[in-house]
Amino acid sequence: MSPPTIDDAIHHQVLAQAGPAADVDRELVAALVRSTDPLLPAVEVDATVARVQARIGGLGPLDPLLADPEVSEVMVNGPGPVWVERQGRIEQTAAVVDTATINHLLQRIVAPLGLRIDPSSPMVDARLADGSRVNAVVPPLAVDGPCLTIRRFRARAVPLEAVAAPPVTALLRQAVADRSNVIVSGGTGAGKTTLLNALAAAIGPGERVVTVEDAAELRIPHPHVVRLEARPASVEGLGAVPIRQLVRNALRMRPDRLIVGEVRGAEALDMLQAMNTGHEGSLSTCHANGPDDALRRLETMVLMGAVSLPLAAVREQLTAAVDLIVQIVRRADGSRRIAVVSEVLDDVGRYGTRPIADGTRVYALPRRRPRHRGGDGPEPSRTAA
Repeated sequence: MSPPTIDDAIHHQVLAQAGPAADVDRELVAALVRSTDPLLPAVEVDATVARVQARIGGLGPLDPLLADPEVSEVMVNGPGPVWVERQGRIEQTAAVVDTATINHLLQRIVAPLGLRIDPSSPMVDARLADGSRVNAVVPPLAVDGPCLTIRRFRARAVPLEAVAAPPVTALLRQAVADRSNVIVSGGTGAGKTTLLNALAAAIGPGERVVTVEDAAELRIPHPHVVRLEARPASVEGLGAVPIRQLVRNALRMRPDRLIVGEVRGAEALDMLQAMNTGHEGSLSTCHANGPDDALRRLETMVLMGAVSLPLAAVREQLTAAVDLIVQIVRRADGSRRIAVVSEVLDDVGRYGTRPIADGTRVYALPRRRPRHRGGDGPEPSRTAA
């Protein structure tokens, strides 16, 4: 096997001759390898050419990690070893990258998307062609060198049964069928998007679903889905389309269900208004440590909007709009599990949540009336173990 320094030398020579965005001819790379080491065996020449082309045409040393179905996250913490999350556990890999390689990888990712990352614009969020989410930070913000985090897109849908016992999954499926407005809360990497996908699978096939996301990750197994994705500003600082604008536009698209991948700011107000004005059965996620924390987070996000609302009015909106909050957690063994399902109280003079289930059992039924469209049909039966 050729020493890594040969790969680095050839890589830099190719970039100098062909540029980082060019389709590199194999013969050019092979000629450079032979000129660098004329005594290198043919099999090693072919191996070096393959590695250099992978560096330039793909994501180089990260490609084998991204091809591993057990890897859910790839983390580059500046020059040095690459780390991954595999089956819920973080571990160091044998892959090692230098600063030049990381910078090249970043340009391979952001350039086709019309984005920029450099000292004047040192942070970027992007998405790979397969739907994987990318975040990058470079100096001067990243003190120890450019950092890259890739959260893999799960091509395989995860059923509700993977995160909760049958009585709890039955409760959640019935809540979706009853058009309850559900918020999934949890920490970073807890599995919020995965659970949102699983819940959305319970939506009836005759309904029109409109999804709004910062980076399109949802893959809902449904025949009628319209997917909207926010757009960051261009290199010139123009053309940004934020989540809030997309939520407002989605309401004009005749959705039966509105799904907001994650609420992080003032779009929370538009989502609550949608839930309260005929768009029942909406689903979303937010970062929070528990159901009560999720309510407080939603309050804060609504108050971040340009419209000045008193806290009492915001709380009235929340209690009228949100029916259930489902908390999902990542456990010590790396698995994801529903920790608690709570109902948002709508009693006069009371504000907060009431737990009705955990990941294994249901110990109370929701007291709020199901939100049937039209309101004239019979109330569906609900069961609990």
